[in-house]
Amino acid sequence: MTGQSPQAALLRPGRPWPLGATLTDGGVNFALYSSVAERVLLCLFDPTGSCEVAQLALPACTDGVWHGWLPLAGAARDGVVYGYRVQGPHAPAQGLRCNAAKLLLDPYARELVGNFVWHYAHRPGRGDAVDTAPFMPKARVRVRPFDWQDDQPPGIALADSVLYEVHVRGFTRCHPGVPETRRGTYSGLASPAAIAHLQRLGVTAVNLLPVHQAIDEWRLVQLGLCNYWGYNTLAYFVPEARHHAAEAGVPVIDEFKAMVRDLHAAGIEVILDVVFNHTAESDALGPTLCWRGIDNAAYYRLPADDAAGYENVTGCGNTLRLDHPRTLQLVLDSLRYWVQEFHVDGFRFDLAVTLGRTARGFAAAAPFFLALAQDPVLARVKCFAEPWDIGPDGFQLGQFPAGWSEWNAHFRDDVRAFWTQASAPAAALATRLCGSSDLFRQCARAPQASLNFITAHDGFTLRDLVSYGERHNQANGEDNRDGHGHNLSCNGGVEGETTDPAVLAERARLQRALLATLLLARGVPMLLAGDEIGRTQRGNNNAYCQDNAINWLDWPAANHDLLETTTRLLALRRDWPVLRSRDWLTGQPLMPASSGAAGDPPVLPADVVWRSVHGGPCTDADWAGGTLVCQLYDRVRSAFLLLAFNRTREAVMCCLPAGGWRQLFDSAVAAGRGDGVITKQCWLAAQSVQVLTAPLP
Repeated sequence: MTGQSPQAALLRPGRPWPLGATLTDGGVNFALYSSVAERVLLCLFDPTGSCEVAQLALPACTDGVWHGWLPLAGAARDGVVYGYRVQGPHAPAQGLRCNAAKLLLDPYARELVGNFVWHYAHRPGRGDAVDTAPFMPKARVRVRPFDWQDDQPPGIALADSVLYEVHVRGFTRCHPGVPETRRGTYSGLASPAAIAHLQRLGVTAVNLLPVHQAIDEWRLVQLGLCNYWGYNTLAYFVPEARHHAAEAGVPVIDEFKAMVRDLHAAGIEVILDVVFNHTAESDALGPTLCWRGIDNAAYYRLPADDAAGYENVTGCGNTLRLDHPRTLQLVLDSLRYWVQEFHVDGFRFDLAVTLGRTARGFAAAAPFFLALAQDPVLARVKCFAEPWDIGPDGFQLGQFPAGWSEWNAHFRDDVRAFWTQASAPAAALATRLCGSSDLFRQCARAPQASLNFITAHDGFTLRDLVSYGERHNQANGEDNRDGHGHNLSCNGGVEGETTDPAVLAERARLQRALLATLLLARGVPMLLAGDEIGRTQRGNNNAYCQDNAINWLDWPAANHDLLETTTRLLALRRDWPVLRSRDWLTGQPLMPASSGAAGDPPVLPADVVWRSVHGGPCTDADWAGGTLVCQLYDRVRSAFLLLAFNRTREAVMCCLPAGGWRQLFDSAVAAGRGDGVITKQCWLAAQSVQVLTAPLP
């Protein structure tokens, strides 16, 4: 359709706020920011989004915001389907990419109609003049009530949190306890069977891989693959439709809300993995879908010497410009929307260094961090950073503001190295067990600033970490060049699957020991979904494009020994406050809570003592070796907790301090069951972790 519909006379100036489409008494207000537009056309479509029925020029522009009010009566207001065309300069060499042939999605779209379809019209060059409307989803204006049933967020303290990183589809796609029509969906994740597993484990939050509406890259479509993880965002306010059960006409928005409500009722928080570092428009050869055609230089970081291209510190073709006020506003508005409208409890920020980049590089006082900290809604939610990107000075672990937790790559690497590399020193493990004070103690941050993990979606699973020495990513179509090449993994002498009982026994020992190290360390632990049941990705350490059995949890083949081990360890963590303390360990005697009766206050033990397995203090040889004994004092329980680690392939006699020590956990035996026997010494089996306790004398 060309020209302007006679209905344009009905479009009144309206107001420039809020951005997006807003239902008002008697109509809908539309507002779109573009500092470069010469004219903005509001394109209206039939309810299916297949037929463009009108183009109405937004009649007013205030401070770069184009706006108009469309009067509509009654139910007609609810369900308007629309997109935009921005008329303005198209001069890529100057960073200007307006093109009225491209139908643009509203950056503030709350609901979509139709699907994105790859077509040559999306490719720059010969497709520049081709209308993309038939191949684009459209936004729909709709507000419907939802029964939250007095939903209350669990409000779990950060120190008590245990995150469970999970993909909505992969978690229940093969779960026999979930109804078939709900497997792989939001409602499946909130099904009784799924919730029962989460509660049995004892995790406090699900950390969902991206659930913003995303699209598949053209390269993957050509290969018959998809962006399974979802790190290719198209709409920052819309739940991903691929996880929609579509049961009885329940819209995806309501299904997502019901999932959050039901998880909250079970005491489980919901953390979203969000991708505000790049968008699905990719590089200069990517499609014009939204931001690029609206105001390219406002939304994206462009090189000073080549405005036709894009800064690419993300490895995904472009980089969002969060030091621009309107882009920053978009991100904050999206976050606030998910908290207020969907009741989510926090966010994990992908490539979070990008969010803090300014013209002078990364800064902990960047506009995004300052704005988030003072926002009355967002300041109270949990924030987790992936503290790196691929740009200059892109590794910023330990440099985020107070209140943030950061994915601790040093924890991952030092713990992996201790258990899989014979030369890794015990000293590095000791630092990670205590909350990584070398990274986070500055600026009054607590041990919970460290988000501890050994495995995550990006990399080997726990089972594969001890089963493969090399990546096996051939299925990804990149000739096995993708994914990490430095995994600090081991295979027990056999690459991949085996029936050798000795190799399988060693792998089982190492998995239990790695889980114990993660869940006994100070900081916030994160489990990768499926590690507790022995999930394998068949050696693929970059399974981002595999929507198949490589990524789906194989529930019928669950390793129940690992599941019980994980459950036992998380119960230990809950039972012993010293493992979740907000205080840094000092090695000095603790101050008593009160002096009690008159006279000298009682003398309390040191909060931590590092010991040799021979009974004395640690020597230089002990710090460089493969055994480590950590004695903690839990003042809440008035008892000692002793953690003993033996990385060597030989059993080691451990001389215990004076007192009646009782074994609580032993990773060398099935499910880690402690024998509860009081003893003065114990054998540490090869490649094992023990936990013992003794009362204060």
